[in-house]
Amino acid sequence: MTDLVPVKRALLSVSDKGGLIELGQALAAKGVDLVSTGGTAKALREAGLAVKDVADLTGFPEMMDGRVKTLHPMVHGGLLALREDAGHLASMADHGILPIDLLVVNLYPFEATVAKGGDYDDCVENIDIGGPAMLRAAAKNHAYVTVITDPEDYAPLLAQLEQGGTTLRFRQECAANTYARTAAYDAAVSAWFAKTLETPAPRRRAFAGTLAQTLRYGENPHQSAAFYTDGTGRPGVATAVQHQGKELSYNNINDTDAAFELVAEFDPSEGAACAIIKHANPCGVAKGKTLLEAYKAAFDCDRTSAFGGIVALNRPLDAETAQEITGIFTEVVIAPGASDEAKAIFAAKKNLRLLTTEGLPDVRDGGLTFRQVAGGFLVQDKDNGFVGLDDLKVVTKKAPTPEQMADLLLAWKIAKHVKSNAIVYVKDGATVGVGAGQMSRVDSALIAAKKAERMAEALGLPQPLTIGSAVASDAFFPFPDGLMEAAAAGATCVIQPGGSMRDAEVIAAADEAGLAMVFTGMRHFRH
Repeated sequence: MTDLVPVKRALLSVSDKGGLIELGQALAAKGVDLVSTGGTAKALREAGLAVKDVADLTGFPEMMDGRVKTLHPMVHGGLLALREDAGHLASMADHGILPIDLLVVNLYPFEATVAKGGDYDDCVENIDIGGPAMLRAAAKNHAYVTVITDPEDYAPLLAQLEQGGTTLRFRQECAANTYARTAAYDAAVSAWFAKTLETPAPRRRAFAGTLAQTLRYGENPHQSAAFYTDGTGRPGVATAVQHQGKELSYNNINDTDAAFELVAEFDPSEGAACAIIKHANPCGVAKGKTLLEAYKAAFDCDRTSAFGGIVALNRPLDAETAQEITGIFTEVVIAPGASDEAKAIFAAKKNLRLLTTEGLPDVRDGGLTFRQVAGGFLVQDKDNGFVGLDDLKVVTKKAPTPEQMADLLLAWKIAKHVKSNAIVYVKDGATVGVGAGQMSRVDSALIAAKKAERMAEALGLPQPLTIGSAVASDAFFPFPDGLMEAAAAGATCVIQPGGSMRDAEVIAAADEAGLAMVFTGMRHFRH
């Protein structure tokens, strides 16, 4: 393979016109002949550049509303010909095929059309055919052809041409990027078809992403890692603006996502809310009249674990709350906005990362989650299950009071975001004990209660705040033992899915202990 290959003829056909004119001018200044199509050719001509239409190259006009214009041997022969193969050169000479040294194509905006809610016909019309065909052809022939599909690669291309041509390594990198782009494009199209046809388990499933940043390492320093975005634009860590602080780590991103998805459960019009996350589990969640009140209550659930944690807020960060947060070391704060005063306060904490978003994600939106296992991956619907007051079934002799119902529903929302087995104690709109990720539900109840006891001692309280609390279990109690541990910790009301073979036994135990208990009919395992 030849290393340095000059560019004498370029074919440009782009839907994203950003940077096009500057690229065309730079290529023309280097004596490159420009060939183009439709709107791209028009834009280049309006900028005063000499451009040959693809129709002049092929001898055929664009037809069928532009569906057929580049699918022609004069184009694909120019892209695919091996420049050092005598047979290929003879074929080019016999048919008057000119070599194309540079292909610049970005595809019809299919993903953007879907994202803005385009109808079926509009989406289908934005499935590019000629573009991917040319890209794949040029990428295959990267020994001789340079292929560019992202405007961000225009500058590196021009830097290459300053040395008289493109290097083999550059062409290989461009080819690899091109195949990834066409694969991602096809993945988007196939995913759209699956959703449109309401096919929950299509025969083949593809996922794709765009590199947002390389990371210093993964969960541990010996693991390499990178962060990719999926293009959905969901408010959260992938779309947030970072105002200060060092680069986010793998664990920062994972924990920040968990925190923001949790706090999004709370409608800001119904009150302020704060979630503090450590290792993807909440160590404190609370509602309040103000963010400051919510933060303080969340912090008082587990001050030890909150150190070095992630703070998520459901309202724009204000100065008072910002000042309080700076009282301890915090890794990341994420909120739907922040005041200038709050930003100024955080500016003194150089290592604290502040992220702001355009809003909160809709926790009831659908979507898919996937997880790799050996030899494959698991795919499921996102857990957007919702339980409201009218969905609860009182199963005990004693019914919860309205105040207890409010705490039960709050505990239930939080339990959805706690690793199983999950037990969450809530009192007066704030968590007072969280037990997460234990193999036994009994152990989760005990750990949460023990944490509450330690916090009571630290805060100088006469008794743990679990006394008189509401408790949530993310899945049913298989035996009364876990329920009894919650009662021993002081819980007076319980929310759980129900559905155990021993429900009657558990209900009888609750009645005997004087507990009020409601069933949701829905569980929230989070492994």
